[in-house]
Amino acid sequence: MTETARHARWPWIALGVFVSLAVVGLILVAVNGESLAEQIPYVIAFTLFGVVGALLLSRIKGSRVGGLLLFGAAITGASFAASELATYLIDRGGTNGPVVVTAALISTLGWLLGIFPVILFLPLVFPDGHVPSSRWIPFAWLCAVVLAVVAVSLIFGEEVLTASGNARVANPFFVPAIGRLQISDAVFSFALIGLLLGSVTSLVLRFRRSRGVERQQIKWVALALAFLLASFLLSTIAGAIGLNENLVDTILSGLAFIALPVSVAIAVLQYHLYDLDVVVKKALVAGALVLLVIGAYAAVVGLLGVVTSGNESSGSVFIVALVLGLAFRPVMRFARRIADRVVYGRRATPYEVLTEFSERVGESYATEDVLGRMAQILGQATGAGSARVWLRIGSELRPAASWPTDAGPADVAVVANEVLPTIEGETVLEVRDRGELLGALSVAMPPSDPMKPSKERLIRDLASQAGLVLRNVRLVEELRASQRRLVTAQDHERRRLERNIHDGAQQQLVALSVKTRLARDLTARDPGKAAEMLTQIDTEIQTALDDLRDLARGIYPPLLVDKGLGAALDAQARRSPVPITIRADGLGRYPPEVEAAIYFSCLEALQNVAKYADASSATVILTQSNGQLTFEVVDDGRGFDPASQGNGTGLQGIADRLGALHGDLTVRSEPGAGTRVRGRIEVRA
Repeated sequence: MTETARHARWPWIALGVFVSLAVVGLILVAVNGESLAEQIPYVIAFTLFGVVGALLLSRIKGSRVGGLLLFGAAITGASFAASELATYLIDRGGTNGPVVVTAALISTLGWLLGIFPVILFLPLVFPDGHVPSSRWIPFAWLCAVVLAVVAVSLIFGEEVLTASGNARVANPFFVPAIGRLQISDAVFSFALIGLLLGSVTSLVLRFRRSRGVERQQIKWVALALAFLLASFLLSTIAGAIGLNENLVDTILSGLAFIALPVSVAIAVLQYHLYDLDVVVKKALVAGALVLLVIGAYAAVVGLLGVVTSGNESSGSVFIVALVLGLAFRPVMRFARRIADRVVYGRRATPYEVLTEFSERVGESYATEDVLGRMAQILGQATGAGSARVWLRIGSELRPAASWPTDAGPADVAVVANEVLPTIEGETVLEVRDRGELLGALSVAMPPSDPMKPSKERLIRDLASQAGLVLRNVRLVEELRASQRRLVTAQDHERRRLERNIHDGAQQQLVALSVKTRLARDLTARDPGKAAEMLTQIDTEIQTALDDLRDLARGIYPPLLVDKGLGAALDAQARRSPVPITIRADGLGRYPPEVEAAIYFSCLEALQNVAKYADASSATVILTQSNGQLTFEVVDDGRGFDPASQGNGTGLQGIADRLGALHGDLTVRSEPGAGTRVRGRIEVRA
């Protein structure tokens, strides 16, 4: 029962036929001088049967639940109109003839074939349209056989056919032999109760095996069936002890039959069995307007007496039209409020949720407030126990906001190959913008109100609006993270510089100071030894100068200032333990910040080659084209998987350095196939 028939109209046509028959029946009730009060509960009940049945059949192809409800409404409507028509004809002398006999026959069979199949088979097939198991098929056949036997006994075993009131007509199909086999009403009632108990038992067994949404749906229908069974018992007991059986039957049975379609509707709406929120609202409003038409006419007929046994004044039409015109708008507004409350409960409608979210996004809120409000709207709209907004930073999916604020902490999830990771105990929907995974929305639903397609669609609609928000938030977070990394890198460089000076040049200068004092003391006592020591001091001074030059090159190489990128990288390549080839033909000079960014990015990539790649050679390629200065560092080393390992601190530092100049970095590598690090910066011609 999951295939949707989007444009089926015939169920609504059938419902329109039922409503027309019901209106004709009510008119004939008034014309025949009978009580409208006794018929109104049944008309309302089977109108609800028809509305719910047409709704399901129009949306769910082959819905057996919807078919039962609409079938019951149609047959009962035909029986009601036929019964009143037969009474109308009999009261006017039409005691024979095909029309009155056919009407009386439909009246006699209608209630049997319209009501009892619904109350017997609905528990068997609800909610999926199938019996609980193959063991229940014989019971279903038993119900069908009993109904068929009773129908045959009514056609051939009743000497007279009944209509409404006391109207009777001779049965031309009466067979005396069958008439003598008639069973009493009490036996029939208890047999019906036994079958109903068996049918309810199947629903109870299904309930015991069910979980989640199905369990909640069965509770509502079981409650209505229990009420219906109790009404049969009380009606039978009332007749046995001599109470007014008609009054008891009208009140209890009418309410019980109203409860059955209402319970099915609540199971469909509140627990979204068929995901029909928008259509259901329209159906409820339409049903309310149908009941308004019937109620207005009944009120005019019953209270004002404008329709009499043989006359119909033109004023009755005017009064009915006036009542309908005055009540139409208030009833429609009231029906819409009730429909929203039934479908969405205390939560806002999806339209209201999306509108509120759009307003929040459009206002000037801090990043933290936008994400917090997003989580709150998400949680309250879906009735979730908790809701989270996740933000993707690099290869990590981090919880950025939670609702309620005291919700338990969540672990960071890892994103691999742009695939959204699963989060245990939560329903997660991705947030994308222009194909890029930016984050996710997740909810943890309580066991009593699990996830349903309508809620999932609402989360998806929110996620589609959240793309731009998360992109802006991620840019802010990435900027903050980049600033933190830059500050950390600067601190690291200061500490490295201080350590190199302390361990290198400072120690050398201290040693030179000591040796200089010794040489001064030896000058008078041992000039030869002093001269030898001065020679050593000169050598060590040259070594200290070389170390200081190397240190200065690490801060900013003079060769880069004097001769540009090609010469500076070539000088570094000669000092590398890995053979490096520099290709920098056709390069000019560029702004200092651009040359420094390319130079230090290449150095960082070459350091990674020397430390991790286990490569036999590497190549640095520098090119300029289309207003972009591009470098590539290619090695033939072991390679790695960027999706699983991500960027280390070195590559992230390169990305930050290039990003500060509106450049970008791409890394392509495979295990065993080497690595290619490519960066580019826009430059002026």
